[in-house]
Amino acid sequence: MTVQPYLFFDGRCEEALEFYRKTLGAKDVQVSRFRENPDPQSAMPGVDPNKVMHASFRVGDTTVMASDGMCHGRPSFQGFSLSLSVPTAADADRLFGALAEGGKVQMPLAKTFFSPKFGMVADKFGVSWMVIAGK
Repeated sequence: MTVQPYLFFDGRCEEALEFYRKTLGAKDVQVSRFRENPDPQSAMPGVDPNKVMHASFRVGDTTVMASDGMCHGRPSFQGFSLSLSVPTAADADRLFGALAEGGKVQMPLAKTFFSPKFGMVADKFGVSWMVIAGK
């Protein structure tokens, strides 16, 4: 059994994929556009056919799935965080800083009793991340 996050960027998926490629080194596994839907009965009327119907990408060992969804341009991510575990404090500094660009720091990256570096940040799309260093 596998549980994987599925993020709906509400029309900003392409931008998000590029952001995660740049900041986290994400690798595309698959990107399918609405125009490529082989089933006309499941088409979404009013949605730009060039928008992302489904994407999956890898961040480290984890596959994350994503879509443009209904394409209203107002993604809303509430009630969860993605936890990004990195090997060193230097990695935490670098990735936390990259995710914070255009976003909002929720808890500054700092030493805690359980990690040399831990912090929480919502990226520019509103996705909440907990960054934790192992050493």
